Amino acid sequence: MRVSDFSFDLPEELIARYPKAERTGSRLMTLNGNSGDITDGRFIDIVEQLNAGDLLVFNNTRVIPARLFGQKSSGGKVEVLIERIVDQHTALAHIRASKSPKVGNEILLGAIEGADHSDSLIKATMMARHGALFELKFSEEQSVLSVLENIGHMPLPPYIDRPDEDSDKERYQTVYNEKPGAVAAPTAGLHFDEALLAQIKAKGVELAFVTLHVGAGTFQPVKVDEIADHVMHAEYVEVSDEVVQQISATKARGGRVIGVGTTSMRSLESAAKVSAEKGTELQAFYGDTDIFITPGYNFRVLDALVTNFHLSESTLLMLVSAFAGYENIMKAYQHAITEQYRFFSYGDAMFLTKQDLLNK
Repeated sequence: MRVSDFSFDLPEELIARYPKAERTGSRLMTLNGNSGDITDGRFIDIVEQLNAGDLLVFNNTRVIPARLFGQKSSGGKVEVLIERIVDQHTALAHIRASKSPKVGNEILLGAIEGADHSDSLIKATMMARHGALFELKFSEEQSVLSVLENIGHMPLPPYIDRPDEDSDKERYQTVYNEKPGAVAAPTAGLHFDEALLAQIKAKGVELAFVTLHVGAGTFQPVKVDEIADHVMHAEYVEVSDEVVQQISATKARGGRVIGVGTTSMRSLESAAKVSAEKGTELQAFYGDTDIFITPGYNFRVLDALVTNFHLSESTLLMLVSAFAGYENIMKAYQHAITEQYRFFSYGDAMFLTKQDLLNK
């Protein structure tokens, strides 16, 4: 298939630049992957889509304030987006500047327009370049996380074309976030609050948590014509033995495994893919994944998916098309535009059931 097969025109006014006042205040479109039937509702209706004995799998990553502003020692402005924390004092980052820094160059972070007090700024040294990423070393007195917490900004996606605000520090996080490391939120989880989670558990639905530290690559456009030629970025994943046991028990009792967000899906399917390559049943998985899910993919774990609306021609649109059916998804997106659903990170959600390829 071609990238252009996943193109749609979205009116600017349907891009959600701010979240709803209440996390559960968004809308929910339900799409049946086999029949193609579409139902419009509210996000709190998700409780009705769940059955006792089902397992909901969430991504418990925490978004770090990964965007930093500063200047080169020569005075030129610099914008840094941390992609991955390598160790306590080292990070890989994207750097936007008039000229890329060279090995050994210092960057002064926390720079204020017109400030000349360089001794009050935080220094990072460019140690090496790894493709599009720059390796930055911070001083022994400053851990990467402490620098980010002190002067970092929340890394809102490029389509939210406004500066980050104090409210984003809490709203661009899930309520169950636990492990710092993501530079983008697992946005399907933004719709859940503590009260809704309690209601879901009271219905007899079990909860499980994986970790995938979402990277900035999730927003990178696909720059090839044929999707088979695209090379995915890598992200760090943790799927524990406990989660594997929960999945096994769910399948055994006839329940469904439901992913909350494409990152949860990619985590579980990565673990299943590695296990299958070893000739084993599903096993725990810790490591990087660059899994690229496109139409025709054989899903090994998930039966249903909660997800937001994704960018035109994006790998995530290809992923949900693989799950619920290409024709179904493209039809559903046109329905969402007609019905004026809100798109992307702070937008509305979908509940998708898997298309059975054998009965397609």
